[in-house]
Amino acid sequence: MDSELELGNPLRPEELAAQKTAMIGRSVALAFIAVLVTFLSPWPAPLFTYLLLFMFVLLGWCAWFVAKSDWGRPWHQYGFVLADFALLSFTLIYPNPLVPFDYPPQFALRYGSFIYFFVLLAGLAYVYQPRLVLWGGVSGALCWMIGIGWLLNLPDTVFEHPGEINFENAMVLVSRPTFIDLGERAQELAVLLIAAGLLALAVRRSRKIALRQAVLAREKENLQRYFPRKTAQMLAKRSDPFSTPREHNSAVLFADLVAFTTWSEKHTPSETIELLREVHGLLAEIVFRHNGTLDKFIGDGLMATFGTPEPTGQDASNALAAMVEMSEAFTRWKQDGRLSHGMDLRLAVGAHYGPVVVGNIGTRKRLEFAVLGDTVNVASRLEGVTREVGCSCLASAALLEAAEAEQRDDVAGIRTKLISIGPIKLRGRDGELDVYRL
Repeated sequence: MDSELELGNPLRPEELAAQKTAMIGRSVALAFIAVLVTFLSPWPAPLFTYLLLFMFVLLGWCAWFVAKSDWGRPWHQYGFVLADFALLSFTLIYPNPLVPFDYPPQFALRYGSFIYFFVLLAGLAYVYQPRLVLWGGVSGALCWMIGIGWLLNLPDTVFEHPGEINFENAMVLVSRPTFIDLGERAQELAVLLIAAGLLALAVRRSRKIALRQAVLAREKENLQRYFPRKTAQMLAKRSDPFSTPREHNSAVLFADLVAFTTWSEKHTPSETIELLREVHGLLAEIVFRHNGTLDKFIGDGLMATFGTPEPTGQDASNALAAMVEMSEAFTRWKQDGRLSHGMDLRLAVGAHYGPVVVGNIGTRKRLEFAVLGDTVNVASRLEGVTREVGCSCLASAALLEAAEAEQRDDVAGIRTKLISIGPIKLRGRDGELDVYRL
């Protein structure tokens, strides 16, 4: 139930699809019954039956139409269920006025037609709503009791023998067409309510399983917002993939919008959010296309990793290709004229390759997947140095060497776009680092 509250109603599409399937099956079954009635009932009696069957079809499709509409309310479905069982009770008890011979209404109970109540009840199990199933049992019992009550009030109805209860007297009663066996009617109601209760428990169990699957699907979908599809599938299969921190080599990339603060001062909050969504969407798509992991959005920028949570053997090449594509895609995006007032926004990207630690950080109540280490700090510093160097992208020599070692075909072409600017000093870090600019 908690999962259902958190997710709204994740089963609604399935409920509507199941209800539609049930209505199609119901229509086909009623059409088959219409064919049988055509050959088994004397004319013109089938005409009255056709009308009742059409009303069943109409009720079913109206219930589905209301359920899928925006203005439909849950109580509407309870009303349709009550109408269904009321119509069924009328169909089974009220004499067909077009039958070419007379028979007492009480005699309709001899046909054993009460079993149709269970067919109608079973159809309610499709919509994953145990309360609706219970309501169906209560509605059926109530409508049947009203119908039996009407028959009992007929002047010629017999339901008990005035004399001694024995076999001979019982046979005399049964032979009378207006006799109603109250014991049998009580059994029908009891079995109907028991069946409704058992079916509701089964539907409740099925609903829990379906909700659990919906939660798992939502969690897997959320994973795919951060990880490539294959990685998300791998994580979804593991019970605790980050319980023990692990260390391995990965590529880390930082991207940031230069002059965004100045730009946002002259634009409305809605325009600022719209621009961020466009840029974030553009960059995130490139990260995923190159099998990267979107670690986090950082204000107007992002951090992405390649080779987490598992290295692939192509991580440096993927990061290098993503860096180049980000720069080129952002340039095309600007040329499309999406920036107003001619403000010169630039994209700064820094990327590095080296050892990282992958694991969970936080507390038992709040955990977060994190990639830590000096490699992360260097990539972040490189992104910041682009402003001093006057370029859009900086890649460390370690990243380029690792990409060349992976021997991927496209690395040679990317290599021609990079220019060495020699060793540079990064803030807060001893020593110098060889870097390349785009």
